[in-house]
Amino acid sequence: AAPMETSANGALATAADADEDEDDVAMRDDTAGALDAAAADLDPSMNFVERAKYIPLRLDMEERKLLRLLEAALHVSEYTDKVDVLTFRSKTQRITKQLKEICAIMCGLVVATDYRAGQQLIKDKEFVDNARFFQRIFEIGRRHKVMNPEKMRSEYGKMIYLLQDSQMADVQELLNFKLVEPMRTAYELLAEKNGLAMLKDGLMHQATAEIMHEGKPRIQVQREIKAKEKAREHLSRRYAHSDLSSEEILSVLYSVSDNNAYLRFNRDPVDRMIGYLKQYFDPKNPEPGFSLGITMGMGGARLSHNHERQYTYVMQSMMLWREVSNDMFKLWYLAENDLLREGAHYQLTNTGQGLNRVQSAPQTNKAIHQVLGRCQSKLGHWVGSSVVHLGDHNVPNALMFIDKYTQVPRILNPTTLVVARVEELCEDDGLRQYVESTFGGIDECRKTILADFFRHAFDGSGADNFFDAGSCIDGRLTSAWNWCSKIEKKSYYPVFSLAGFTGFDGGDFRS
Repeated sequence: AAPMETSANGALATAADADEDEDDVAMRDDTAGALDAAAADLDPSMNFVERAKYIPLRLDMEERKLLRLLEAALHVSEYTDKVDVLTFRSKTQRITKQLKEICAIMCGLVVATDYRAGQQLIKDKEFVDNARFFQRIFEIGRRHKVMNPEKMRSEYGKMIYLLQDSQMADVQELLNFKLVEPMRTAYELLAEKNGLAMLKDGLMHQATAEIMHEGKPRIQVQREIKAKEKAREHLSRRYAHSDLSSEEILSVLYSVSDNNAYLRFNRDPVDRMIGYLKQYFDPKNPEPGFSLGITMGMGGARLSHNHERQYTYVMQSMMLWREVSNDMFKLWYLAENDLLREGAHYQLTNTGQGLNRVQSAPQTNKAIHQVLGRCQSKLGHWVGSSVVHLGDHNVPNALMFIDKYTQVPRILNPTTLVVARVEELCEDDGLRQYVESTFGGIDECRKTILADFFRHAFDGSGADNFFDAGSCIDGRLTSAWNWCSKIEKKSYYPVFSLAGFTGFDGGDFRS
């Protein structure tokens, strides 16, 4: 099993590896068997060496202070409002003026928070003299956002676009310094300090594993926590040397642990939804009243699938989402490389959703096609289109691509939580009576919610025309968004409200 998996997924992956030949036969003979085998054994066996290349380092206390300065400066900035407009005036001059204004705001905030540090930063100096400071503070913001997708939701877009503009040759000529430096990763730190051997140590999994308390007695949880702490201490002592301190080793271990926490929050909801699909629905024989079949023109659907075909379509879509969530740090790293590469140009275009920066993303495009190819090879066949929109009017650039797929847990987490809470709600006699009289029982209530989700969150709807929606890779997520926008009109919405549902958008959580 891959080291990033939870114990349950690890057991599934081990079983799939043991029966790999049998699964290949089943994949050709039986659709249901193929889907189960693929769901169990889809993760690539990424080791810690490969994972660490894309895991950002956790911020220390000094870096968090600088992060506050950056967030404050970006919050008051109107960069994109003043730069991304259609006008005959020189765009280069506007960009340079706005970049210097943001740098000046940050310098002023440093002075306001720490006068002596601010004095050293700006006294008798030009912006070019503080290039290292600006590079560091923007790198800190990028690193923080990757590890915390729910934060800096408006500030991050401004930051990426201003950094993108700063990489233009004519802007750099006027600015005389660069604002972009490579993102600091766990792998980079260990490579600099000659400590890569630690990533191959057998204790890495125990030292960074998520401790799950569900279904375990307290004494077992405490035992696992102590074992994890001992593994960290052992690794920090074993690999510490004159160039690599124990604190730096712990920083790497905490960063890998953060990645595991990210996967639990973003990938595990997809696993739970796949589990519900297999638990409550048979791939070949639909239960009366709970068929997943859809017909174009009915209920807003733009696709026509019978139950078996829709089951396969939903399963492969969610397996693709799972793989994207699993590789999100890598995809994000490559997306920033595409956005911030020197000499790259974009075109400001009205895409039907306002003015957007349309730019190709070769590295991200290659990576997502590798993920898609991995899914297709495991499944053996593919229902619907396999077109990936990136760098066109549907998904203008790599930033929009990343933003789309960070919404997957926002959609699935609330839905899976409501489905799981139905039984708890029915502990109240009045609510049990409501559920039984309206839906027929607990399982029927769950199947009503899930059947509607599996039908209409994957029905090709959600766009203005038939060319922008449908069964393409991005259209599947567009349909899910469209389902979310209509949740208040569903017959089961009172169950969502009773379960504590407030919306699919968690809001802008401040760091």
